[in-house]
Amino acid sequence: MHWDDEEAQGKTKKRRDFGAHYTSERNIRRAIDPLFLEALQAELALCKGDAKKLKNFVTKLASLHFFDPACGCGNFLVVTYRELRWLEQQTLLELNNTPGAQQTMPLCNVHQFHGIEIDPTAAEIATVAMWLTDHQMNQRWASGYKRIPLVSKANIHQGNALRFDWNAVIAASKLSFIVGNPPFLGYTQQSAEQKADMALIFGKTQGTGVLDYVTAWYVKAFALIKLNPQIKAAFVSTNSITQGEQVSVLWQPLFDQGLHIHFAHRTFKWSNEGSGVAAVHCVIVGFGLDKPKKCDLWDYGQKIGGDGQLQKTRRINAYLVDAPAIFLSNRREPLCKVSPMNKGSQPTDGGHLLLSADDEQAIRDTDPIAARYIRPFLGAEEFINNTPRFCLWLAHMTNADLAASPELQRRIAGVKAMRLASPKVPTQKLAAVPHLFGEIRQPKEDFIAIPEVSSERRTFIPIGFLSANIIPSNKIQTISNGTLFQFGVLCSTMHNAWMRYTCGRLKSDYSYSSSIVYNNYPWPTPSPAQQAAIETAAQAVLDARAQHPGQSLAWLYDPENLRKNKSLQVAHDAVDEAVDDAYGYEESNDDTHRVAYLFKLYEKLALAPMLEPAETASPAKKPRKTTSSKAR
Repeated sequence: MHWDDEEAQGKTKKRRDFGAHYTSERNIRRAIDPLFLEALQAELALCKGDAKKLKNFVTKLASLHFFDPACGCGNFLVVTYRELRWLEQQTLLELNNTPGAQQTMPLCNVHQFHGIEIDPTAAEIATVAMWLTDHQMNQRWASGYKRIPLVSKANIHQGNALRFDWNAVIAASKLSFIVGNPPFLGYTQQSAEQKADMALIFGKTQGTGVLDYVTAWYVKAFALIKLNPQIKAAFVSTNSITQGEQVSVLWQPLFDQGLHIHFAHRTFKWSNEGSGVAAVHCVIVGFGLDKPKKCDLWDYGQKIGGDGQLQKTRRINAYLVDAPAIFLSNRREPLCKVSPMNKGSQPTDGGHLLLSADDEQAIRDTDPIAARYIRPFLGAEEFINNTPRFCLWLAHMTNADLAASPELQRRIAGVKAMRLASPKVPTQKLAAVPHLFGEIRQPKEDFIAIPEVSSERRTFIPIGFLSANIIPSNKIQTISNGTLFQFGVLCSTMHNAWMRYTCGRLKSDYSYSSSIVYNNYPWPTPSPAQQAAIETAAQAVLDARAQHPGQSLAWLYDPENLRKNKSLQVAHDAVDEAVDDAYGYEESNDDTHRVAYLFKLYEKLALAPMLEPAETASPAKKPRKTTSSKAR
């Protein structure tokens, strides 16, 4: 299908407004194969040679009903119907070649398929697409076999699925499977009408303001499953519903009501058909009420393209890990007795207290009084990329200096005007102290810095030590007076695996939070010798970085550069070995096994909180200064 650029852009925007993403057949098969197709294929294999069983199996296939509550143009329904008809044809060929069996014609038809679609044009296309698929499969069955006139049709309803009674579209007592790719939109991307949809589904449940739009489909699907426990469901979704704050808000109430995850595809790179390809990362979750004996879990590792590695697991929790059904809450303090993590300071200044490199130089050239208050200022991007940025830090500004500095007067006046014009009352109150940052959390000692957002391409999130002279923004997490032991554990693959599974995401990038990732992290309790080994390895990481003076953390931890930088890679390997030894971890090196191990440890520590890591029993060792770089 072709259209001009203007029309194409309009269609792309319309899909984006709906949160719709066309699904490739590959991703459809990732959902329907483990949901029902593999089981039906196995059942057919057991029926071969037995005419009665084969006939009963044909009848069973014709009794199944499938429902896609966000069906778009019918991709899921079309592929599912095609595979159902193909399975039926295989069964009929086997039956018709079995001695004593009567010749049987196809029984499966489009009326077994149901959908809801908000776009009226797409709903019509889905209906026609099902007829076309039926015709194609009839042609494959026997020359001249036709269903004319068209008596049956797919049951496609046009409208907002979140305002439809799904049980009225297809009675739960008749329904077999729910499957599809509902729209996913983050809370800030949702329209007022979509927010109203969410309120209709979740009511006043606390914390639902973090939920993606797709989560409402899970709740409505589970409501049907409770009416008929034989129903099973699977959705393609944004991976954000299995990460960060959303997990406990969405999944804990469902697990409490008996939901079990039967199979899952962990994060994989989205690929679809049609224009306007969405740059998203997805998961597929299959679920129901019955407790599975074995679960299928596909893991794509950090290379989230291509085929995943299938693991047979005992269970799958809401983080898509073979681990207990644990839900990480927004914890205010660390699970273990380690140093607290805080955000940096937030200016709320309209940009008047922040300086580019050119601004900084201009002030030094023209206003020596204001220049005395210039401090380096780093957000996550500046920290990672070693980009110079500055601010005016006026916590100790004197009235005499203010009176003598036109630059300070001008900038403070700008802050005051910006704050007074704000619609937010707390910001208006800050106009009383326009020389200060809106939120001040400046470490008094040198500190460990962790960027709030960093690229998912990196094996390790970039972490470093910063001087107390540097002002970290609210986009940096800080550990004041941080030690080598803490730095080593946080740089380890063990911690990075935990981070990858539990953090939220900004697009596909990691979004590190203290309340979910750090405060829930189960730290090791090493012996003094094990702690010393971690400290030695951590210092080796800093020394290896110092061999490249002036290079940014972004450059050092670019995957290609890290592979070439033998000394840094060897140092990180030593950190991993020391940290794994402190945990007593001897299992596989992949993230899935590591996180499963950590969840089990978390479960133990949560029952006996505030256990102390060994550094409290040994002197806290600080890093040796090996470089003049701001981010060591």
